[in-house]
Amino acid sequence: MSNISAAAVKSLRDRTNAPMMDCKAALIEANGDMEKAIEIIRKKNSAIQVAKGDRETAEGRIAAYINSAKHVGAILEMRCESAPVAKNEHFVKLADTVAKEAALGLVTTPEALLSQKLHDHPTQTVNDRIGDVVGILREKMKPERFTRLSGVLGSYCHHNGSLGVLIQVEGNVTDQQILSDVCMHIAARNPVALRREDVSKEVIDKELDIAKTQAAATGKPANIVEKIAEGKMKTWFAENVLLEQPFVKDDSKTVGDLLKGAGLKLVKFVYYKVGVR
Repeated sequence: MSNISAAAVKSLRDRTNAPMMDCKAALIEANGDMEKAIEIIRKKNSAIQVAKGDRETAEGRIAAYINSAKHVGAILEMRCESAPVAKNEHFVKLADTVAKEAALGLVTTPEALLSQKLHDHPTQTVNDRIGDVVGILREKMKPERFTRLSGVLGSYCHHNGSLGVLIQVEGNVTDQQILSDVCMHIAARNPVALRREDVSKEVIDKELDIAKTQAAATGKPANIVEKIAEGKMKTWFAENVLLEQPFVKDDSKTVGDLLKGAGLKLVKFVYYKVGVR
């Protein structure tokens, strides 16, 4: 069947985003049956996925999704091969979709997420949706990691998708901007831990050893050296522990002070940066 109308080709393209020539070829193969043509394109996309399976995915973007009604959210790192694709509107939309599925589903690994049915389109899986975009952009794509949180949540993703933050708090949020501000602070300062107690003993021992070595180099008496080392550790905690960091928008108060003033307790934060664990 070669008399495929331009309108039919356009309709198939609108539904699949596949290249025009691929749409026409699929319609010809399907004898004009739109649903069969869609299936042909999806099978072709699956073959492309398999063919690109061994390629390296060094680029990508961070996406976050929060469902306030269900009190769930997720932050996700979606990977692709090149920087231009990471900025492409189809890939951006895909990352947002997969982040939503990560939040609303019950799976715990990226591998299991691939077989999850889409909540808005239960005839498709996450992997099917990825295949659709692979068919358009011709690069390998995959969810690299995700974290799901539940409760009162806030999020922030940098405009270029290079990093993002998801936080969980306890308390009555009267101003959502506070959560956004804390997320942006975390994105800017990348704290080592939420509280001082959360810093590992190995890290503290290492930093204390550095502080003592620097203090001893001053040649001061032992009791003074001890105080200098304590002061250096206090500075280190203020620079690296979230609740003790001066708030980026008002350094006259710490992040802890900001949250306490709003009647909130920060339970957990997740910081993702593309390619950085």
